[in-house]
Amino acid sequence: MVVLNRIYTRTGDDGTTALGTGERRPKYDLRVTAYGTVDETNATLGVVRLHTGPDSAFADFDAVLARIQNDLFDLGADLATPDDGVDRGWEALRIVGSQVDRLERDIDLLNAPLKPLRSFVLPAGTPAAAHLHVARTVCRRAERLVVELSQMPGEIVSEAAVRYLNRLSDLLFVMSRAANDRASGDVLWVPAAGREG
Repeated sequence: MVVLNRIYTRTGDDGTTALGTGERRPKYDLRVTAYGTVDETNATLGVVRLHTGPDSAFADFDAVLARIQNDLFDLGADLATPDDGVDRGWEALRIVGSQVDRLERDIDLLNAPLKPLRSFVLPAGTPAAAHLHVARTVCRRAERLVVELSQMPGEIVSEAAVRYLNRLSDLLFVMSRAANDRASGDVLWVPAAGREG
């Protein structure tokens, strides 16, 4: 259980932060940047949920997004606790394959009624769709950072963590399309449209 009695500890005043293992790293460390960007993704989903409440046309999205926000805390905990093989008497929280599988089921369910794409779409449309696109791009940045971290010598990142972010960005894209489908449809890219006039 997490207990936060005191918000400031002053331990980070030297520019470091503690990982779940107790190890201190600079706040600009790639692992810290990676899980910080996962947290940023989570915050963007909080903004999306302003448009998916029970009285909206997208109320069915809200439970999915709430589950994903919890998953992103799991992912942050996973990334903040490197698997260094040390037995600390407790098991670190890890993203698991079933969480990735659930995202795939959500993608398939939301994508099934949509028309196939014949053009790229612009990140626009309904407020929900536009915010989903912002969340998607932040998620892609988190994915790039996590993949980079996984390629660094001595840094272990689970395959499930990388797969989760990859599928999540796909789901957010499909959700944006589904949100626009309930309104006036996708906002399509028109190549070279800015050259006229």
